[in-house]
Amino acid sequence: MIINSEQVKLLRVKTGAGMMDCKKALEDSVGDMEKAIDYLRKKGAATAQKRADKAVKEGVIVTRVSGDNKLGVLVEVNCETDFVARGNDFVEFANTVAQVLEQKNPSTFEELLESVTTDGKTITTHLNDLVGKIGEKIEIRRFKTLQSNDGFISAYTHLGSKIGVLVEFGGDAVINAQTGRDIAMQIAAMNPQFIGRDQVTIDIIQRELEIYRTQAKNEGKPEQVIERIANGKLEKFYQEVCLLEQTFIKDSGKTIKDIINEAGGNLTLKQFERFHLGEEKK
Repeated sequence: MIINSEQVKLLRVKTGAGMMDCKKALEDSVGDMEKAIDYLRKKGAATAQKRADKAVKEGVIVTRVSGDNKLGVLVEVNCETDFVARGNDFVEFANTVAQVLEQKNPSTFEELLESVTTDGKTITTHLNDLVGKIGEKIEIRRFKTLQSNDGFISAYTHLGSKIGVLVEFGGDAVINAQTGRDIAMQIAAMNPQFIGRDQVTIDIIQRELEIYRTQAKNEGKPEQVIERIANGKLEKFYQEVCLLEQTFIKDSGKTIKDIINEAGGNLTLKQFERFHLGEEKK
């Protein structure tokens, strides 16, 4: 059967696949457009399988918060190249995944992949279609949702969608909307490990103190001041890793604890989650 250029053009519009791939799909499908689309989707799945060993170090972090500020979504979607990561098709797919996470709130990857989007397709189908279109391995690497029953969720994305943060607060969302965003921004920029020093385990404290004592000894400090030096460095450690003790990035004269205390609407900080593109999973 002879395939004309208009058929090829129409299939390209429908699928975004390359010209030669579209021509071959139509030839193998004897001009049947729907069968040709299925052919290309299957080819996309085959392409994904073939590229399974490729590294996916680029991508985006997407954050999303429900209209009532009660549910927050954080998802990392990876690809092979920064060029693809900045493309509209890839970004649209990542946002579709985030939207499904908000609407369906699946608890496992299997549930997410089988979730149906507003156009009637599953996330798996969207994923295979995208792989077939761009020819790179695409991976939904991880996701996290935070839900608040008696407070609100704030979110922030940073560094060209390379870092994303969700924070759960107690208190009034309307009064504290800007403060919530500022604190999410703080977490993105300064990467705290804990909310307060009460969350730092004894094992971590003892390890840090031992390091500081050894450093002081190696520097030839007198034995009688080593413990004081170690405890002084431990205080600085708390100021680096504990969110409440960090210096506020928008006002160096205040700590995050000061910002919380000054906020209206009974603001409290409950938990946070931070994704940095490509980091080891926690």
